[in-house]
Amino acid sequence: MYPAYEAIDTALYTPASATAGAAHVRDGLNLKRVMITVWLCAFLPVFVGSYFIGLNANEAMQALGMTSVDNWRGIFLNGLVSFDPNSVWDCLIHGLAYFVPLYIVVFVAGIAFEIWFASKRGHEVNEGYFVTSILFTLSLPPSIPLWMAAVGVVFGVVIAKEVFGGTGKNFLNPAVTGRAFLYFAYPAQMSGDAVWVAVDGWTQATPLGNAALDMDYGVDWMSAFIGSMPGSVGETSTLAILIAGLALCLSRIASWRVMAGVFLGMVLTSSVFNLLPSSNPMFAMPFYWHLVLGGFAFGAVFMATDPVSAAMTNNGRWFYGILIGFMCVLIRVVNPALPEGMMLAILFGNLFAPLLDHFVMQSNIKRRLARG
Repeated sequence: MYPAYEAIDTALYTPASATAGAAHVRDGLNLKRVMITVWLCAFLPVFVGSYFIGLNANEAMQALGMTSVDNWRGIFLNGLVSFDPNSVWDCLIHGLAYFVPLYIVVFVAGIAFEIWFASKRGHEVNEGYFVTSILFTLSLPPSIPLWMAAVGVVFGVVIAKEVFGGTGKNFLNPAVTGRAFLYFAYPAQMSGDAVWVAVDGWTQATPLGNAALDMDYGVDWMSAFIGSMPGSVGETSTLAILIAGLALCLSRIASWRVMAGVFLGMVLTSSVFNLLPSSNPMFAMPFYWHLVLGGFAFGAVFMATDPVSAAMTNNGRWFYGILIGFMCVLIRVVNPALPEGMMLAILFGNLFAPLLDHFVMQSNIKRRLARG
């Protein structure tokens, strides 16, 4: 159990030993600070997303004439809130009642397997799982069964990370891999109309799902930008995500080149589709709607910028981001069965990131040889 002790000790305390020799580069930015900064920034989408989950649920309960919650969450919710959609407290607490249990289950299930693999291999448990757990949780529908979330995160941690040697050796993003597994293994619980609003008996599609069916989006652009619409826990509020992204860029934790590349690829690809005549309604969707619908913004800021599975070179990051933006729009527009393409686009980008870095480095070597 030493890896478990070491993980707690490392997370809570500063290491007692520090490099003192003049031959070493000393920097206050280590793995712990990088991961904890991303983890803290993710809490902005957590609270904003939880508020809108509660707001959607309270509005649905009001429409159904419900005054209490009948499931196990009602044990503490019914005494804390009155389920008033006009109350910030009622909406926030109702939404957190779905996020917090989901996050606890995801964290415990994933960290158990991290500790198990660490104990078998004799290496430490690092802070990377803080990021994986919260990003995976934020990508889930609020009403997903807890056991299903546990299965998904275990799949992501084991198959996409630990079998390749752990942190720093995986070529796929574990959080995205776990969500992709759930999407294909349990499509009804991950994409059905009944999973987005946390009220039993209430069904409502996401605006992106409506767009793919040539229906009214059900929301105006500004409401979608702020996050007042059904969706995954942390993917609805583009405003909150962009503020968190700005903090990550200013702290140099995340690569602004990757974010800009994803946005550029999306704008260029959607603009080309807008010019093509088609009966498919997704061809006409402008770039500013692609930005605020689905998991595009969340994926661009938090998932695509994963330093392990993304491209490492500066030029490679541009190509990597553009590839993800291109693939996201391509999947959304051309594949009618999969209106949300960001998840698969990031996995596709992860697969090509080493190749892109290879070409960039070879180009740099050839240019230097030519100068010499």
